Amino acid sequence: MAAWPQTDNPHSLVTYPLQQRDCPREPQLYNQGMTALDAPPRISSAQPVPLERANYGDRAFKLVLTAAAVVIPVLLGLLIYQLWSGAAPAISRYGLSFITTSTWDPVAEEFGAFPLIFGTLVSSLIALLIAVPLSLGVAVYLTEFAPKAVRQPVAFLIGLLAAIPSVVYGLWGIFVLVPALRTTAFPLLRKALGFLPFFQGPIYGPSMLAAGIILAIMVMPYVMSVAREVLLAVPNTQREAALALGATRWEAVITAVVPYARSGLIGAIILGLGRALGETMAVTMVIGNRHEVAASLFAPGYTMAAAIANEFSEAVGDLHLSALAYVAFTLFVVTVVVNAGARLLIWRVARGSAAGSRAL
Repeated sequence: MAAWPQTDNPHSLVTYPLQQRDCPREPQLYNQGMTALDAPPRISSAQPVPLERANYGDRAFKLVLTAAAVVIPVLLGLLIYQLWSGAAPAISRYGLSFITTSTWDPVAEEFGAFPLIFGTLVSSLIALLIAVPLSLGVAVYLTEFAPKAVRQPVAFLIGLLAAIPSVVYGLWGIFVLVPALRTTAFPLLRKALGFLPFFQGPIYGPSMLAAGIILAIMVMPYVMSVAREVLLAVPNTQREAALALGATRWEAVITAVVPYARSGLIGAIILGLGRALGETMAVTMVIGNRHEVAASLFAPGYTMAAAIANEFSEAVGDLHLSALAYVAFTLFVVTVVVNAGARLLIWRVARGSAAGSRAL
């Protein structure tokens, strides 16, 4: 290529005739005496790909994504159909009285799931009462107050807790948690709060309260992780504005950060509730598995998931199997209702708030 000559005036543009070595493939340019500025740019000889052919990959990718999106409601519909068809004999025989009666006698073919529903809801409620304050407190500390050397190791450990299998939590509950609760914590609670009906009666060890505590331990990593990510997504302008108005660090968190992220925090709590409602093995190992409704939290209880896990392999009668399928269908309905109510609550809380809060 020919080099531009150096001039004293940087704004002047000098042109000069092309040499033949500069246009080895266009000798006519040299013959016509054209300059470097007149020479057209060199055009590649490759033929452009037709748009129809280039669009094949996009169309295939769109079809794959559409098929994946359609599979989800289809699988959900098949699940509902299977549960309904399996529970049809019990539904036709017991109707809605199945969820309001307490008798569970496979020999006499009398089944009622009210104690199972009661145990599922009470154990999940106990888990949330214990896990939510601790989880939100840890999340706020890690995002707002913890030193940088502490944040990542603690967040990593929280992620490890979420990866532990539930049967490991159940074994730990049997050999460590239940003996400790039976000998120390439960007697202290009965001595201090024995005037309440929730803390009266004999102490067995495996109980509704033990199941709630182990569920709280299992739920906390999920609520902590999601709440931490939600708080990290809050813009720093929220904190800076509160601090500029004279608020302390704690006041800035309470008045600016947490209200901005409240819809995301509610979503984290609902995620923990869904985890607690469907937990099976750990609860089965520490709740006592007694089909009754008791006011005392020291008494054993039962949950829907635990009943299905314990009795499905041993059920011999068709009506017993149908009753367990009815229990599974009830658990599915309870989970859907709870999540739908949670979504409605999140929508009402986020309505009229900042756009970032709605996006969370």
